[in-house]
Amino acid sequence: MRFWRWLVTPDPTPGFTRPKLLRLLVRVLLFTVLATVLSAVGRAFGLGPYLDTWWGTLIFVLLLYIPLFRFLTVDTFVPARGGPGRTSGARTNKKGLTSAERRRERNRFAGVRKGPPRGGAGRR
Repeated sequence: MRFWRWLVTPDPTPGFTRPKLLRLLVRVLLFTVLATVLSAVGRAFGLGPYLDTWWGTLIFVLLLYIPLFRFLTVDTFVPARGGPGRTSGARTNKKGLTSAERRRERNRFAGVRKGPPRGGAGRR
């Protein structure tokens, strides 16, 4: 269990460090072993002629790679960091307001009647 946690936990240090590259190598080796074993099992069940075609190989690779994409790219993308003054991971707009604050501001004057038109440039 400890090995698996080490393998799937992202490393927060920037760049490709030696431990990150080691984890990537281990992940790729596990992916290769899994692909080989599943291919052998498919051939044992009589899927060999289909796996030898280009479309059979494509389907096999897509069925194997799509579920394992997140596993293989754990350390590839840098996690988002909170800027100064941001305590939570909530997204903010240009003014720095979270969606809850914008909703609170929008609903602040809900139900208040609109005032008369200003400037007199309305319809005649």
